[in-house]
Amino acid sequence: MDLLVLGGTAWLGREIAREAVARGHSVTCLARGEAGPTADDVRLVAADRDRPDAYDGVSGDRWDAVVDVARHPGHVRRAVVALEPVAARYLFVSSANVYAGQRELGADEEAALLSPLTSDVMESMESYGEAKVACEQAVLEGFGVDRTLVARAGLIGGPGDRSGRSGYWPWRFSHPSNPDEAVLVPDDPQVPTAVIDVRDLAAWLVGRAEAGTTGAFNAAGEPRPLADHLAVARSVAGHSGPLVRASPSWLAEHGVESWMGPTSLPLWLDDPAWHGLNTHSTDRARAAGLVTRPLEQTLADTLAWERSRPDPGPHGAGLTDQDERRLLAMLADVAG
Repeated sequence: MDLLVLGGTAWLGREIAREAVARGHSVTCLARGEAGPTADDVRLVAADRDRPDAYDGVSGDRWDAVVDVARHPGHVRRAVVALEPVAARYLFVSSANVYAGQRELGADEEAALLSPLTSDVMESMESYGEAKVACEQAVLEGFGVDRTLVARAGLIGGPGDRSGRSGYWPWRFSHPSNPDEAVLVPDDPQVPTAVIDVRDLAAWLVGRAEAGTTGAFNAAGEPRPLADHLAVARSVAGHSGPLVRASPSWLAEHGVESWMGPTSLPLWLDDPAWHGLNTHSTDRARAAGLVTRPLEQTLADTLAWERSRPDPGPHGAGLTDQDERRLLAMLADVAG
């Protein structure tokens, strides 16, 4: 198979390229090449997708499949125009954020979508879902339903997760911020979580390219209550210290964010209107071959990667040691 990956030097794109090469395919990545190196044995075509001539280096070849992870609708619209005549099919990595409502648990691919972003450029993460809807529509309009696969990915985690979301908890449990080895957690144990390992998502996408699969699929990890996720992270880290639970209201009052970003407790969704985000039905994707490894393996491998980093410790998401010690001291004062 001749596979073109639009991107391929950042996290998911590189993993897709690596997986395809491991299966014996010929892989070309079109990217600026600034996010990092390509996987071994991958041809890089350096190009800026903001430029009108971005696809000149690949539009003269024939492709069995194109895989695209873009978020800017303009990038996808231009790619579809340039590549539709020379590509057999197009696999677009979308997001579970495309759905108009996130409160319902277990919703499938037929749930209503957000209105598409009309602009070519996603100016901020506030319009991420709308931008991905516009990207999906551009591919479907250009390639048609019989030549398009849309993978609505859930939260992606595993080794290489620079967002810090899947790495924070195993790191924190293995590196407590204080002599008592206490770890601050949200007192919200039933909030749904779900993480799909980047390697599993990449393997499934390459497999679907090989099989010529089309359609829309929710590609996500198995939903687990937050308490279960934390228990797995503790086990992987070998943590036996106390858990110090703080209510969602207390955390909000003291500037602790949910889900992602600095000064946050990752994976925790404090708003019930978003609890469905991590519970979308993946029955269709699993029937089409999606296999996800145990959470224990994902978190153990992520912890090993975190430890290997030149600057290990909380990054992208989570609490710094200083922040956690400060919050724990405040809770102790309240309890005292």
